[in-house]
Amino acid sequence: MIVEIVFAAGCFWGVEKHFENFEGVVKAESGYAGGNYPNPTYEDVLDKRRFQGQSELVNYAESVKVTYDNSKVSADALIKSFWELHDPTQVNGQGNDIGNNYRSAIYYTNANQEKSAHDTETTYQNLLTKKGYGKIVTEIKPLERFYSAESYHQDYLQRNPYGYCPNHSTGVKFTKSDVKKETITPLGGKEIIVIKSASYCPYCEKFEKEVSSLYKGTVPLRTVLASDLKGFDVKTKLFATPTILFIEDGKEIMGRKGFMESEDFYKTLGDFKLGKNSQSYNVAFNQGTDNRHCKQYDVFKETPDGVFVDKLSGDVLFDTRERFHSGTGWLSFYKAVDNATVEKVDNSYGMKRVEIIAKKSGIHLGHVFPREDGRKRFCINATVLEFVPREKITQAIHAK
Repeated sequence: MIVEIVFAAGCFWGVEKHFENFEGVVKAESGYAGGNYPNPTYEDVLDKRRFQGQSELVNYAESVKVTYDNSKVSADALIKSFWELHDPTQVNGQGNDIGNNYRSAIYYTNANQEKSAHDTETTYQNLLTKKGYGKIVTEIKPLERFYSAESYHQDYLQRNPYGYCPNHSTGVKFTKSDVKKETITPLGGKEIIVIKSASYCPYCEKFEKEVSSLYKGTVPLRTVLASDLKGFDVKTKLFATPTILFIEDGKEIMGRKGFMESEDFYKTLGDFKLGKNSQSYNVAFNQGTDNRHCKQYDVFKETPDGVFVDKLSGDVLFDTRERFHSGTGWLSFYKAVDNATVEKVDNSYGMKRVEIIAKKSGIHLGHVFPREDGRKRFCINATVLEFVPREKITQAIHAK
């Protein structure tokens, strides 16, 4: 699963370079976080560091948004590296960079990151104290907003290899005995747990490459070792890898041992997320059709600017910019997103039609028909789609 966390540890150039070299990190992006005024620029952030102590204005910290695959690198590993990267005991600054824009901070986006931040802070404080350092002053808060820095700040040290990249590390390191064994606890609600092998497993790698690394659905997916699970009610014996567990509120609903083809994975996910007796499942896997003017159609026909994604895979399928009102009672689009769907001849019920299928998940979406004006009408069932507003599209498709 692709996840984000934001770190502030002084000048963001060096922090960005540090994290973008981590295995499992998809992207490291310089920007601004932790402030309370809109649309900060670099000049704003520098100027407002003079206003320390004013309660109404909170300045932004030079920060780096780290986007990572939590099946390849844990939040714990990233956060421990953050502590070791700089001096978290220095107030409003790092080295000679002085000001509240250079403060130390962690802005987390989920409960697992929050817990790891506080747990590792406690451990690292003990290590620092033994070496004569003072109290950690790092700001640990949920991420409220992140503004990307100007383009000339991005990948600055790649473009300027002799640029400013100071080392503010205390030299204090975590050791294996200092770090608690990582445990994976239930997220609550529906989730997918993929059990991997601690040693080489060709079928684990195959499943990661062909299925889990491409998955963008809303049901969280995590790849873990069986020994790291804690607090789960699992019935399947976890001696084979990969084993895919479909979990709800910490309890196994269904489990599959061994490699699953993409088609099998999405059909099982359909049963798990949609339910075999649901209209969504009937459309997706039995080539069913929504009723005209169904409830979901009424919700989606007037949605604002954005995209419609596959309810299972999370892939973007249709754009509101191509939507039009056909008067048929089903969602209608002039076209699908490029390379997102497959067309297949459908001669069922004595009719000659062209079926539209989601390319990744293989689910049935609807049919495409010619129009009198020479364009096409993609007639699509609403119950197999989810809507994502335009401003959130980047998050929805980030793992490409």
